Amino acid sequence: MTADLLVSAPVGTRRVKIAVAAAGISSFALLYAPQPVLPQLAAQYHLDPGGASLAISVATGALAISVLPIAALSEIVGRRPIILTSVIAAAVLGLLLPLAPSYGILLVLRALQGIAIAGFPGVAAAYLVERLGRTGVAAAVGAMIAGNSVGGMLGRLAAGFSVDRLGYHGALTVVAVLGSIFSLVTVFSLPPSAIRPRTRMNVLAGIGAAVRKPILLAQYTVALLAMGSFVAVYNAAGFRLTGSPLNLSPAIASLVFLAYAIGSVSSGTVGRTVARFGRLRSAVGALLVTAVGALLTLPDSLVLVVAGLVVLTGGFFAAHAVANGWTAAEAPEGARGQASGAYTLAYYLGSSVGGTAGSVIFAHAGWTWLTVTVVAWLLVAAAVVTLTARRFSPR
Repeated sequence: MTADLLVSAPVGTRRVKIAVAAAGISSFALLYAPQPVLPQLAAQYHLDPGGASLAISVATGALAISVLPIAALSEIVGRRPIILTSVIAAAVLGLLLPLAPSYGILLVLRALQGIAIAGFPGVAAAYLVERLGRTGVAAAVGAMIAGNSVGGMLGRLAAGFSVDRLGYHGALTVVAVLGSIFSLVTVFSLPPSAIRPRTRMNVLAGIGAAVRKPILLAQYTVALLAMGSFVAVYNAAGFRLTGSPLNLSPAIASLVFLAYAIGSVSSGTVGRTVARFGRLRSAVGALLVTAVGALLTLPDSLVLVVAGLVVLTGGFFAAHAVANGWTAAEAPEGARGQASGAYTLAYYLGSSVGGTAGSVIFAHAGWTWLTVTVVAWLLVAAAVVTLTARRFSPR
């Protein structure tokens, strides 16, 4: 069967954006719900920060492993069935999570939830390109990521504010209910994808095309290192804020996730930044802003720590929006789903590996060495995208 687009102009833009934003809110609220309650999990199961962070890392690791096969499957069965299955299964597993009788079972459920969630971020960018057109992809992907950041903020705040009164079981239940509500919005509003399914041969060829283009490999590197840096900082942030010398309560410490609001703004407006300064300058600038935010958190000052997390969050979401949109725009014809899947694989591999590595570094060497590591990762990402873009994509 052919892979030609059925439409070339934007169709049902408002409905598409509402559906995808709701899917993002549901998926990211569920994916990172345990992050604010990591100290409580550590206390309950006698874990260090690295062990507690597995509640995040097993989900993002399972997502990373699953996302490319699921993205390839979307080329055969279509984007819409994959997205709908993703949000429904993730919500159901979220409702089961508080019932886990042990930490081991909780980790198994989190791994399954990561696999379920993989269906949304793995195909969403390709879906948006097909529905809204290639020329509007930067703004469209920025709007999608703004929804993702809102989900991450709502889920973390809901868990953080609930844990003191309801315990971590009740906190996870509250987030699961929120995720279920937004998943239903997606189910009832998501239009079909505007592309015919492809043959298996075309899908396999698309995977090869998605990993051969140097400028795409650079975006995958940005996703890996920037996301690893971001999750590493936030995995350790709860321990830093509730520990000495800051000594905040879990509910007050969870207010730091309001920083995600700036992520919604930066990712939602990044299309204008790209239009004015170009993709390369926008990407490098965002990565450097993220590094500056990390450095601001070094002093034992609550004001500076919070300010640093705000700056880091805004920079990270802008960098992610640029790299994700760049991937969608540069993906070869017939390989959009595979390129989107490869980007998402790198993104969540960074979350899993980088998040756990950062937690271990924090546990054994402290916040300063975590910050040094994160800044180094971000500078490497900026160097890779700069060198690759100048050589292979000079515009």
